[in-house]
Amino acid sequence: MTDNDPSTDEAVIALAHSLLDAARTGDSTALLSLIDQGAPVNLRDAAGNSPLMLAAYHGHAELVRDLAARGSDVDLTNDRGQSPLAGVAFKGFTDVAEVLLEAGADPDLGTPSALETARYFERAEIVTLIEARRA
Repeated sequence: MTDNDPSTDEAVIALAHSLLDAARTGDSTALLSLIDQGAPVNLRDAAGNSPLMLAAYHGHAELVRDLAARGSDVDLTNDRGQSPLAGVAFKGFTDVAEVLLEAGADPDLGTPSALETARYFERAEIVTLIEARRA
């Protein structure tokens, strides 16, 4: 294969898709193995979602913890200006919200912010977690 070989591009695209799919499904073995081998931890899909964003949005708290420990940006917003914490507030995953907050996620980041989202969708436990971090 050469640098201009279309099969190289296809292989890279396939690898990126498998990484992002592993984040969605919570396949930590596959995802963390790829990252540990040098795949970019903050790779983004066509909508700007990182593996951490996808893992968070699908409720995979331990995978989110592992990604944050490997340097994933817990505040990396997608193309719509949404943070991983705001996505979690929308979905109501309190355990993932706790992991993100422990990793330093900013509840005021994004449009709407995680705090605004949690209040709007009446996620009282997440609002309480966010407010407790501020006290």
